[in-house]
Amino acid sequence: MITTPAFAGQRYAVLGLARSGMSAVESLLAGGALVTAWDSREEPRRALEGRCDLADPVGIDLTGFAGVVVSPGVPLNQHPIAAHAASFGVPVIGDIELFALARPELPAHRVVGITGTNGKSTTTALVHHILQSAALPVRMGGNIGLPVLSQSPLSAGGVYVLELSSYQIDLTHSLECDVAALLNITPDHLDRYDGFSGYAASKARLFSLQRADQFAVFGMSDPKTQAIAAREAQLREQWRVRSVDGKDLVKLQPDWPSLQGPHNLQNAAVAVAIAEALGLTPMQWRPALASFRGLPHRMERVADLNGVMFINDSKATNPASTAPALAAFPPNPDPRVHWILGGLPKGDDLDECKPHFGNIAAAYTIGDAGPRFAELLSPYMPVTRSEMMCEAIRQAMAAARPGDVVLLSPACASFDQFRDYEARGDAFRQIVQALGTPEPAPAREARG
Repeated sequence: MITTPAFAGQRYAVLGLARSGMSAVESLLAGGALVTAWDSREEPRRALEGRCDLADPVGIDLTGFAGVVVSPGVPLNQHPIAAHAASFGVPVIGDIELFALARPELPAHRVVGITGTNGKSTTTALVHHILQSAALPVRMGGNIGLPVLSQSPLSAGGVYVLELSSYQIDLTHSLECDVAALLNITPDHLDRYDGFSGYAASKARLFSLQRADQFAVFGMSDPKTQAIAAREAQLREQWRVRSVDGKDLVKLQPDWPSLQGPHNLQNAAVAVAIAEALGLTPMQWRPALASFRGLPHRMERVADLNGVMFINDSKATNPASTAPALAAFPPNPDPRVHWILGGLPKGDDLDECKPHFGNIAAAYTIGDAGPRFAELLSPYMPVTRSEMMCEAIRQAMAAARPGDVVLLSPACASFDQFRDYEARGDAFRQIVQALGTPEPAPAREARG
């Protein structure tokens, strides 16, 4: 666990007791802080009984508190905690800020912060893999689902690699990343911000927290990201600011089985630029790109059966996330993607996927969105209304030929048929493995 004696005697409130909130409570208690904690669910409150005060911070006197630690899921533009804390002059922070406050007590280390609308989980995991392959002490945490405070401190010379959502950046005031990276910015989470510009400004804050002698890395796929890069280039030495698109790596990409497609080329380019800013050489990062296995449920290669590749991209819960997956498998020479899609829709169209319809050999629709998606796709490709995942996989498996790809990239939430996207991806993997395993031949009767 990461903590600091600087917490001793300080009073903190923690609102939201999921993974990051619970890790914040444990870190604060271990550092000697006095903690008031709250969650709307009874189970996590019960787990803390007798160890800290249990009260909703919105309803208590916050005089003398050092901070209110909130879950990134708490909408500060709507929740009363923001105004309540402000009335007492108490900052609203997150677990990443607690990590920043604990840094002076940790062995000498460096921090990488990675943000962006899309691709940040893959890039974070890839940077972690590159550093691990180079035998550097490394920890991965943040929005990727691993609370950084719950991890053991690194030895001297280590690197903490943090995936940071805009919400986590909003709750951070003193995190100076030795290398900060922004992959891209496209409209997202606009219910939490004052329009697209407000969302982009949240991402840009990561760089305003840095010193001028630290490094900044940017993707090159959109104007907002490049505008932030141009501003940073004016504020620090230009060699400390890199914008990359991956064109210099494109000849190497065929050797990266888990990093196919133009979106992963940019992810890899940013990861390489981060590695080089940390002092790694091509001899260190090049083999790591080839050995990277990817993340579960994000372009995860689950099987190769009779020359057909099966890809689990269950984490693609909207058309914008699915589009890069479709783009990753161009015709060779014929369309080769057997696309399984559907679930609980987040919209009424597939416009963002349309530029890649030429890559699709056939589509198989499932879930609540199945009928509507079948209507949208029928003018462009053969469509089977499969309804259920098992049927879709069975039908795609029967139709696919060697060199084809069976791709689960639903462009929808999972909640009509599955608990979450992870359960949906697990089901895909299990069904593929079950259908791809030959049944044992019946035993022959003994003669004689």
